[in-house]
Amino acid sequence: MASLIARFWDVTQGCIRIGGRDVRELNPDGLLHYISEVFQENTLLADTIYNNIKAGRDSATEEEVIAAAKAAHCHEFIEKLPEGYHTHLSEGGNTLSGGEKQRIAIARAILKDAPILLLDESTASLDADNEAKINQALEPV
Repeated sequence: MASLIARFWDVTQGCIRIGGRDVRELNPDGLLHYISEVFQENTLLADTIYNNIKAGRDSATEEEVIAAAKAAHCHEFIEKLPEGYHTHLSEGGNTLSGGEKQRIAIARAILKDAPILLLDESTASLDADNEAKINQALEPV
């Protein structure tokens, strides 16, 4: 279903609609406006942790970036890094554990605040305690 909504595949019968419009009628940028995605394998940029989270919404303030990190339960481990949010990651974030990478990707999705959040085994790399915290953070208010 997530692949159909994001148009990784197109339906062969019927249609997928967002806001009453067939997703096939939306240009890719328009479709991305409505969707945040967190997959089991996420791409982190060769940039700072701060900029990796802020990629969810370029206009976000520092307070909003930190609030998203706190909601995704990654603020604590980020603060323990020698350069905190300004720690530079290698391509793919290979210096972080799988769970840490996932939480940064979830923080990015929380910050984007799109109406549709696609989660595809997004907590598979997390231990049970962190998975419960992330699921709680993603619950609607």
